[in-house]
Amino acid sequence: RSERRHLQMNIQIIKHHGEPEYAIIPFDKWKKIISRLEEMEDIHDARKIAASIAAGEETFPADFIKRLSSGKSRFKVWREYRKLTLAQLAKACEVSIPAISQVENGKRTPSVDLLVKLSKTLRCEMEDLV
Repeated sequence: RSERRHLQMNIQIIKHHGEPEYAIIPFDKWKKIISRLEEMEDIHDARKIAASIAAGEETFPADFIKRLSSGKSRFKVWREYRKLTLAQLAKACEVSIPAISQVENGKRTPSVDLLVKLSKTLRCEMEDLV
């Protein structure tokens, strides 16, 4: 409270057509306001994330994220993360094992139909695979 009172005493209001339009405050007070706003945004973001996780949103370990961003085949990283063999993934997607292997090794671009099946089986978004 004393901080608010002190802050209010240092505010200069500029009016336009009789209505307040600008407030001028000391720079150190401005920095404190910005710092508090950023803190409040962080708290809000943390609460949203916690609520999403509580509602069942999947989270991923750091090593998985690191592998995804390492340049390795996203198909293979997701398959291994979901603990599927090439044969299991091929069977679930109704394609041959060599077809999945070629996709993983970048020797074949999956059709949209196969991409849909892969993302469904791997429980991820299609965008996560490409």
